[in-house]
Amino acid sequence: MITVQIPGGENLQLSHLVLDYNGTLALDGDLIAGVAEKIRELAIHLQLHVITADTHGTVAEKLKGLPCTLHIIGPDTQDRQKQAYVQSLGAEKVAAIGNGRNDGLMLQTAALGIVLVQREGAGMAAILHADLMCTDIVAAFALLLKPDRLKATLRN
Repeated sequence: MITVQIPGGENLQLSHLVLDYNGTLALDGDLIAGVAEKIRELAIHLQLHVITADTHGTVAEKLKGLPCTLHIIGPDTQDRQKQAYVQSLGAEKVAAIGNGRNDGLMLQTAALGIVLVQREGAGMAAILHADLMCTDIVAAFALLLKPDRLKATLRN
């Protein structure tokens, strides 16, 4: 569990991290450098979940051996499927990271939503519904591993 007391805001008690795959953890289906190591580090503190449409059909192979749960969604209403997954975990205990239009509701529903604008870009629905934005997945992971960074960014 990661606990963060946000000055002037809500306190976060996070047990789960829900992650999009393509555009978030991966580019063109391949894990971004440093992601596997950070997943292992974060798994000490949080239960990690990867939720994806598996655009390239390789996600199971790419995540093999990493401490995370994989959930592949269907082609329709992907935003609602991701939102429902966060709700099933108890949204108040979930941090979520994504970049696509289909991540917007997931980011909005989670107690902490982080949108990424990396090489694949970001959908406006994700940007508008996130609590904060990062330009690098490893930097986003560092926010969770060093919670004082979240305090500085989210304080009111």
